[in-house]
Amino acid sequence: MITIGFDAKRYFLNRTGLGNYSRDLIRILEQYYPQHTYLKYTPRLDNNDLSKKALIEEKIRLPKTTFNRAFPALWRSFGLASDLLNDGVELFHGLTGEIPRGLKARGIKSVVTIHDLIFLRYPELYKPIDRSIYNKKFQLAVNHADKIIAISEQTKSDIIDYYAIPEDKIEVIYQGCHPTFKVPKSGDEKEKLRLKYNLPKDFLLSVGSIEKRKNVLQIVKAIQDIDIPLLIIGKKTSYLEEINRYIVANKLESKVIIKQGFTIEELSTIYSMASIFIYPSIFEGFGIPIIEALYAGTPVITTNSGVFPEAGGPSSCYINPSDVDEINLAIKHILGDSQTSARMIAQGRHYVQKFNDEKIASELINCYKSLL
Repeated sequence: MITIGFDAKRYFLNRTGLGNYSRDLIRILEQYYPQHTYLKYTPRLDNNDLSKKALIEEKIRLPKTTFNRAFPALWRSFGLASDLLNDGVELFHGLTGEIPRGLKARGIKSVVTIHDLIFLRYPELYKPIDRSIYNKKFQLAVNHADKIIAISEQTKSDIIDYYAIPEDKIEVIYQGCHPTFKVPKSGDEKEKLRLKYNLPKDFLLSVGSIEKRKNVLQIVKAIQDIDIPLLIIGKKTSYLEEINRYIVANKLESKVIIKQGFTIEELSTIYSMASIFIYPSIFEGFGIPIIEALYAGTPVITTNSGVFPEAGGPSSCYINPSDVDEINLAIKHILGDSQTSARMIAQGRHYVQKFNDEKIASELINCYKSLL
């Protein structure tokens, strides 16, 4: 039996990407390898069901001293190693690109997950202070961790290129997604949700933070002569103002619906209702929405380079994300050919099995055991 500690800040405090990764990873380990002890370290808790459940299970660790509670960032960087030692932790997994200092001196093995290095590849998308902070944290983590998990071959390649890390120190272990996307949805479930949120009968779907890198404006431009509307779901940023200006200028108000605030169960149902999922992002570390769509049985149109073919597999449709005409033609082809759509759905469901929970959990445990 192994006692494993996790940096669980985002497990409890982040409701989207990095939080989802943290929750899914720990969930599948607890499900498939319950004989081990999994301790979650977080500077604080929110007043939500997840936090209340964790407190009952007694597998959660908070800062113990007044000083560490007052300065949680210092605790995560400098004070955490002593707590891990006191709790008998043999291995620590930094789930989001960070590990505390002092692990090696205390005989604690460490693994760090690196999701992407977008801040280095596209520095213009980040404030200088943020780039500097991310770079220091990531450099510390990749140089001091005993093993690095990259969430894709693309991320592994970037770690080698930007940080000159030996290839044999990095292991690619893919992300999974929430199990609700794998559960077939009944016609009744879909209709109830459609009525609840006044959704159209047929729609195209885009999911993800509404930021420039996600390139959603290209989809809006591509649907001007397409009959079914586009539903955009995601956290709003200043980029949305640019999208809204385009919508108004081109009289597309009836064709574009922008929403947020769905539960994960509702979101999975919406995926299964969509005619096509469209994800023309410029760059990602992986692209969880793609595998969510494949599990939900929705044809995918996505970017033809980087990590996207790795996530989408051979049956997805790949486009140049800057070519509006190419996106337009891809949408029309899938909408107009039911055989193509059915083939994409069936082959996509087959391909996405490589991201199944049991496979990922086994790879994680084997990674941990190789260090102990």
